[in-house]
Amino acid sequence: MANKRAFIFPGQGSQLTGMGSALYEQVPSIRYLFDQADEILGYGLKDLMFHGAEQELKRTEVTQPAVFVYSYATFQSKDAGVPDTVAGHSLGELTALVAAKALDFEAGLKLVSARATAMQAACEITDSTMAAILGLDDKVVQQICLDTPGIVVAANYNCPGQVVISGETASVEMAAEACKKAGAKRAIMLVVGGAFHSPLMTPARDMFAEAIDRTVFHAPICPVYQNVDADPTVNPDTIRHKLLHQLTSSVQWTNTIETMKENGISEYVEFGSKVLGGFVKKIDKEATITSFE
Repeated sequence: MANKRAFIFPGQGSQLTGMGSALYEQVPSIRYLFDQADEILGYGLKDLMFHGAEQELKRTEVTQPAVFVYSYATFQSKDAGVPDTVAGHSLGELTALVAAKALDFEAGLKLVSARATAMQAACEITDSTMAAILGLDDKVVQQICLDTPGIVVAANYNCPGQVVISGETASVEMAAEACKKAGAKRAIMLVVGGAFHSPLMTPARDMFAEAIDRTVFHAPICPVYQNVDADPTVNPDTIRHKLLHQLTSSVQWTNTIETMKENGISEYVEFGSKVLGGFVKKIDKEATITSFE
């Protein structure tokens, strides 16, 4: 039986100064994507990607479109064939939907931009942040979040032994300290705009709903595993619903890869980063991983 392949796409945090410039120079066939992005967005994203300072690229409203365009351009530059399934981490779910033809590039980028703007606005309402907890069982992290005063939740289940927590800054700091006392190897405060994938993103979800309502979704060419519940779907209405609720829900990446493995996926091709490949290897040690960045 032939090995089944998943194409996977990274989220915010995989941005780098100069991202996409070599691709733009060396692969003329994908230049139109970068040029089109500038037209769609109405500003020079390409220039920020190729020449912008690290600080500029860290702004959520720049980071998300930059990572989306770079990952999708990397995907288009490789003749990788047709995947058996696709998935993306957080923002990467939108790239996965475009790769699976559930959205066209323009609709995808407009949604990414609307999502980033909505999330940035939500970040400015409350003093909030995220922290990576390393070397502690998921259930212990969950319980510490429940026991900590204020708003703090497990936001990203990246791989066994790596959970990102998200919420009000004071609560995240308290929970991070409690995780260290409970035996975590490390608790690292992240340099992020705010509390992504937490209840504090509710205003962003409400804003993003308007953009999703205006967007036409098609049936994808293969199942899409979505972050909210790690289940594969091909139904456009289900995709739309889950994409919206992703903003306030945890990213179930560990469950996604475990479910893919159960469904016969043994090969992963990552476009635009090597981060997810590292997570996959910790979840499914037998998996074959190819990363293009």
